[in-house]
Amino acid sequence: MTEPIASQYDVVIVGAGVVGSALGATFGRQGRRVLLIERDWAEPDRIVGELLQPGGVRALEKLGLRQCLEDIDAINVVGYAISYHGENVSIAYASDHNAPEKTLEGRSFHHGRFVSKLREAAKNSPNVTVLEATVNEIISDKVTSQILGVRCSNRKTELSEYYYGALTVVADGTFSKFRRDYISTPVQIRSHFVGIVLKDAVLPTPRHGHVILGDHPPILVYQIGSNETRMLVDVQGKLPSAANGDLKRHLEGVVSASIPACLLPSFKAAMQTERLRSMPNSYLPPSANDTHGLLLLGDAYNMRHPLTGGGMTVALNDIVLISDLLSPARVPSFDDTNLVVSQLNEFYWKRKNLSTVINILAQALYALFAANDSRLRRLQNGCFRYFQRGGIYVSEPIGLLSGILPVPFLLISHFFQVALYSIYVLFQDATWSQYPALTVESVSVFWKACLVVLPMLWSEWR
Repeated sequence: MTEPIASQYDVVIVGAGVVGSALGATFGRQGRRVLLIERDWAEPDRIVGELLQPGGVRALEKLGLRQCLEDIDAINVVGYAISYHGENVSIAYASDHNAPEKTLEGRSFHHGRFVSKLREAAKNSPNVTVLEATVNEIISDKVTSQILGVRCSNRKTELSEYYYGALTVVADGTFSKFRRDYISTPVQIRSHFVGIVLKDAVLPTPRHGHVILGDHPPILVYQIGSNETRMLVDVQGKLPSAANGDLKRHLEGVVSASIPACLLPSFKAAMQTERLRSMPNSYLPPSANDTHGLLLLGDAYNMRHPLTGGGMTVALNDIVLISDLLSPARVPSFDDTNLVVSQLNEFYWKRKNLSTVINILAQALYALFAANDSRLRRLQNGCFRYFQRGGIYVSEPIGLLSGILPVPFLLISHFFQVALYSIYVLFQDATWSQYPALTVESVSVFWKACLVVLPMLWSEWR
């Protein structure tokens, strides 16, 4: 770790997680003087941010950071396996257009190992200075309100220090302490994921992310290492207490009756030894920030339900866009505030194609997969039957989910096709005498589909 040798930089980055580290390395390689500040440089230990979609892997390649996926015992992921009341369907990622004989792959891994690799890349990049400190304040000009830099507490000296940058980037994650000062939209939390690690688990379909559906909120299962598998159990409403054993009993009751038999031995063993950990499942739609000298990125700026594992893919593609729009060829100096603001306004619009697809897909699929009323359960059933059709009915949806097809119109088209197919399934085995009641129900189901997706579409594109 290098010590700061100056107080003035081109860029000050708050937070050295996935976003801050990747952005620091990228800006440094472009010749920008970067200060990367992190409260704790020890390897982080989290239960989310463990699956990178093919679109995220491609973004890493564009940033020259693909090597950060090496030597961390990452698992090659080739698709998803969905279990619905005991029925199964496998959905493979699409083929690479540049090499049709090759299937695109994602990666799953220990979050902390991946972040450590990105931090190492940032530290080894030219022009990057790293600092272990707690940022206490974003400093602004009292007349113009332009952001000037940060005030932080050095962990070694415990003294306040000031660092200035033409651009300050806030990338301090899900629990950002500065978000509320610049984004008025409140974070929505619908549920929590409770995570445990299974040892030597036997997966029904290796190298796939597993989604287990039934009369319960969704359960996710995916490998994060050669001998370790992550299980995430969605818990709606108030989280049961872990201290008095309620959470453990809840999981044992829900999971044991729902997961494939091959996972039961490792699950039961984990429940005896593993610490139960939880994370809120948050949604925060994007909004353009007009504060000069400031950029919010990553979960500090935009969040979606982690069901689809799209967060890092959105964030890394944001960095690809930023690295182009704020490149030295386009913006010779970040001191040119008006030019930076103009380029960032372009960024906010250009990112919408991919972010809209992944954000809406995450929230909409969660609404269906965690169905808590009869209309959503009809849509859930229709969605699974839709996937069973194969062909473009799975290849295009998985292309959207994986970050390879950033086409919002295609997403909306498939969503309403699912709604209509759900209605078709509703009538499939009905008798004529049931048609009047089912006609009324079908209108209600379609209206519910509109209520799921249209408000989100508005919040994403406004």
